[in-house]
Amino acid sequence: MKKILIINGPNLNMLGLREPEVYGHDTLDEISKWTDEKLIGKASIEWFQSNVEGEIVGRIQRAFTEHFDALVINPGGYSHTSVVIHDALKILKIPIIEVHLSQLYRREEFRHTLLTAKAATAIMSGLGKQSYYVAILSQLH
Repeated sequence: MKKILIINGPNLNMLGLREPEVYGHDTLDEISKWTDEKLIGKASIEWFQSNVEGEIVGRIQRAFTEHFDALVINPGGYSHTSVVIHDALKILKIPIIEVHLSQLYRREEFRHTLLTAKAATAIMSGLGKQSYYVAILSQLH
């Protein structure tokens, strides 16, 4: 069974409350439960969320020695600004799938620049909560 780490960045703990017309009505906890249930017996999934850039970097660094098969990351707003998360991702030697619930290219111009995605193997944008599920499925071959 593949071991997958999912990292979520700032404000994703506010899903369901924050701009539901953009991000949907599901909370991160509901999304994680939905995803876990769909993947029972197919993958071992660990979820992590932080609003703090350094904690996200630390979790990525720890993943280097924890033998994950893939990383799914939704860096939130840090995807547009964080060189340090980008650099930490480059340490990993596993597939990295960056996900975004909304379709970034239909939103504000500043959201079109994805610094962290330059270290990703693949990017998914606009699939809502299914982004996590599809990202994990892509690694179960």
